[in-house]
Amino acid sequence: MKELVLASHNTGKLRELQSLLDGRFHIRSISEFTQTEPEETGLSFIENAILKARHACVVSGLPALADDSGLAVDYLGGAPGIYSARYSDSGGDAGNNRKLLAELQGVPDAQRGAQFICVLALLQHADDPLPIICEGRWHGRILHATQGENGFGYDPLFYVPEQHCSSAELESSLKNQLSHRAKAMHILKQKLVL
Repeated sequence: MKELVLASHNTGKLRELQSLLDGRFHIRSISEFTQTEPEETGLSFIENAILKARHACVVSGLPALADDSGLAVDYLGGAPGIYSARYSDSGGDAGNNRKLLAELQGVPDAQRGAQFICVLALLQHADDPLPIICEGRWHGRILHATQGENGFGYDPLFYVPEQHCSSAELESSLKNQLSHRAKAMHILKQKLVL
């Protein structure tokens, strides 16, 4: 079985990606090789995913899969976008959610549209000139208060209209069928020749 490094220290993201890969690879965490992460200097999800995957290839010597994802809120012109994880300047998930709620205070439901975006980048080696890039989007809206205990990040604020609940209220198996990450991974699986 081919080895693959997942280029993330985010345990929630790692858990989701491992589940979505269906045992196709022997998965290793970047944490086995380094505790440092590359500086995300890209101006897009695609650029940052490639930066992370390339870094993981360099430190591990193995093929690497990186995910750059975030939340884009229509009313905020796509913010927090690529800054989703650090939206509140080290406030973590709870701080990010508080800041988002403050930014949207008084905004009616009709203007609270949002989408989760995930870009996956798979590199065979550090100098790979043709990374495989896959994108998934999950449309919903932002709630007025957190709901649910599952998931991570903005999941408690992300309302999934077709399920009539927040992402954090979904069972992980259902979330892994509907999410932006699941959609990107579905595309990646179609592109992989194993």
